[in-house]
Amino acid sequence: MQYNNPYTPVWFLKGQHFETILPNLLRKVKSTEPIREKVNTPDGDFLQLDWYLEGASTLAIISHGLEGNSDRPYMKGMAKIFSDNDFDSLCWNYRGCGSEMNTKPQLYHSGATTDLDTVVKVALEKGYKQIVLIGFSLGGNITLKYVGEQGRNIPPEIKAAITFSVPLDLAAGGKEISKPHNWMYSKRFLKNLKIKIRVKNKQFPDAIKLNGLDEINTLKEFDNIYTGPIHGFDGADDYYEKCSSISFLKGICIPTLIVNAQNDPFLPEECYPYDLIEGCQPVSFETPDHGGHVGFLELNSHGYYWSEKRALAFARQQITTL
Repeated sequence: MQYNNPYTPVWFLKGQHFETILPNLLRKVKSTEPIREKVNTPDGDFLQLDWYLEGASTLAIISHGLEGNSDRPYMKGMAKIFSDNDFDSLCWNYRGCGSEMNTKPQLYHSGATTDLDTVVKVALEKGYKQIVLIGFSLGGNITLKYVGEQGRNIPPEIKAAITFSVPLDLAAGGKEISKPHNWMYSKRFLKNLKIKIRVKNKQFPDAIKLNGLDEINTLKEFDNIYTGPIHGFDGADDYYEKCSSISFLKGICIPTLIVNAQNDPFLPEECYPYDLIEGCQPVSFETPDHGGHVGFLELNSHGYYWSEKRALAFARQQITTL
């Protein structure tokens, strides 16, 4: 376990829920408008990518969390600190998370590394020489799974992976977020996911049924009826087992940072596998006492959050001057 300038919460944030909600609710990131690009996927669908271009040969690819998108303050904040420091930045939207609904029955899920691979290939085609992958929460799970799957075959241009607030064990994380103390989050996630299923039902009435949708009360129930089967898994348990990034950590061969705050309300003890990670040589695991879930608010003249400064510092250690 490594600590590099460990996070100290600001004085007015007290408790895991305030540390989770307020840093995202109150934040306004001042940045240039991104350039939106629509790219095709190999299966005939599309992804929406937001580029922040500074004319750099280095790139940060940033992946959002569950029911997030490229416009979230934590996405824009991370893009800004990298764009301010000699990187181009790319925030991408998962299927169904951008300004347009995607055209296939599938949406996105915690193990959708084929779409991240599509984004990486777009970046490589544009000629970027050095790339860092950054992921938040669900996007962190996708990032770690991708890097672990690639192993020694990962494109040499990818120099590092950096993740925050990652549900490394999806089954345990799903149970935790459905506990009473997290009702406000699970209710909001389920509301948004159900809206998307209703849209998909209109697009594909024969493939996506609404039977029982209103009776779903937990994310696991949703994953068991929709996420799992829609994406080729035998229900929620099969989906969690095959997509949890904890199973792919030993395959990681590039410098990788995982930051999970100890007071993250979404993460149970299974998401702090200290002994396992100690055997994963390129992986650094940091567990500051505070930070909440994708919080890490810090007050400074630049407006950068601690997580953004930590990510930039780690990335700089892996990037060579061109």
